[in-house]
Formats: sequence, C-alpha cells, structure tokens
Amino acid sequence: MSRRILICTDLDGTLIPDGRAPESPSARERFARVVARSEVTLAYVTGRHQALVEEAIVGFSLPVPQIVIADVGATIYDIDQGIWRSWKSWESKLAEQWDTGTAKGLIMLLPEEFAGLRAQEASKQAEFKVSFYLESGTDSREILANVRDRLARLATPARSIFSRDSFGIGLLDLLPPAAGKLSAIEFLMEQRGFRPEGTVFSGDSGNDLEVLASRLPSVLVANAGAEVQAQARETAAAKGHSEALYIARGGLLGMNANYAAGILEGLVHFLPETSDWLR
Repeated sequence: MSRRILICTDLDGTLIPDGRAPESPSARERFARVVARSEVTLAYVTGRHQALVEEAIVGFSLPVPQIVIADVGATIYDIDQGIWRSWKSWESKLAEQWDTGTAKGLIMLLPEEFAGLRAQEASKQAEFKVSFYLESGTDSREILANVRDRLARLATPARSIFSRDSFGIGLLDLLPPAAGKLSAIEFLMEQRGFRPEGTVFSGDSGNDLEVLASRLPSVLVANAGAEVQAQARETAAAKGHSEALYIARGGLLGMNANYAAGILEGLVHFLPETSDWLR
C-alpha cells in the first residue's frame, strides 16, 4: 500500500514564479500531476489571505488544494468542492492567547510609536495576524528589537516574523505565539494523522525559515535569495536538523531548480518513489 503523503508548499516565489529567475516550462504541469494522485494531500502554506489564494489559483492555473494554511499560519481551511471551511479548533487554540481586540489595538498603537512601521491594507489583516510594511531605509533589526521590547512591556504575547517580498519591501507579521507556518503544519499533521517521513514542505523566504530549519523534511527552492539560503543552512545546523533541509540545485529530468522544479526535486530527494510519477 502506498503511504499517505502531505505536500505543503508556500506560494509566492515557491510555486508561483516571481519573474526574477527562469521557470522550467514543464515543472508546474508535472507538479499538478503529482498532487492529483489519490495518496497525496496538497496544502498551500502562505502569507496570503483567502481571497488572494483564490486569485492565485485562478491566475496561475494552480491545482486546487485540499487544505490552505493562510495568513502566515494564522488560519487553516479545508476546501471541498469549492467550499472553504475554517478550522474552528485552530481558531480556539489561538484565541487562548489573543482576545478579539488584540489585533486592532496593535494596528493602531505600533505605527504611532515607530515611524518606520506602516500598517498593511485592511484586507491583509486578520483576527490573529497583524501585518506591517517597513519603510524604505528602516533598520529592520533595530525596529524588530524595539517592537519586541514594546510588546513585552505591554505583556502582549506575540511572535514576530520578518521577511521581504519579491520587490525587497520589508514585511513584519505579528501572531499569537502558538501560530505560524510550522505550528499550523504540525497541528494539521496531528489532526489528520500525517507522519513526518511522509511530509515535505517547500519555501523560499524569511517567513518559511522556521519550517525550513525544523525536523520536517523541507525544500528550499534554488531561486531563494542568498541571505535566506545562508540563514536556512545555519539555523538548521544549529538545531541539528541539517539532514531535514534540502536545497534544490537542478538536473532532475533536465529541469532547473527554481519554483515548482525545485519542489519536485526536493520531493524526489525525500520520497524517491515519487520519481516515477514525473515521467
């Protein structure tokens, strides 16, 4: 009997090309064939909210997943015949740490105190996620340290996740401590009975680092920036998880290692039986 496989992937810059590196023409088609198999469950793990995920699926002709972990791990959805259903059990877990007014309070307070922060659009905020842009020229390390200090003085339990988009714009997400991409994937695995040896995650940016450096088999696509590659290697090594991190390098079926090609290369690395699915 084939084992159950959980394929988790980030979207922007991972499955969705951002234009900064070439995409192998056949890669996304092969990816779609793989995730259509009955033993595979596909989960998108992204900073996008529901409407933007739906937009990406249509705009890039992506496979419709069974599960979406959205808002950098602040929300989880099942998708069945076009119907999205949020996981109330996940929301209840996060609500133990943030009440209904926490996010709105942080959106109002922090930009007033820190000139380098600007709240992202209302559509990019969520009940358990607060998102900001870092203005050009802002010292990201300094402002992150100051925000963490302010949250500690407010006695607001929160974790901060810093990343940059494909244009180099700094992004700061604040979440309840129990939230995040890794925590949400682990919750999914626990609830649905997936095992680490049958799970593979793929990512490319700073908000993927926690998963990339974890015990879960993870793939860093080759188009990821040099800084992210270095951080992923160093953090995984420091945690003793180097064997769980694979950095795609190209050559599988003549494909490069960018985007979907890198995802497939990593999948074959961790789950060699999947190589026959690509031909």
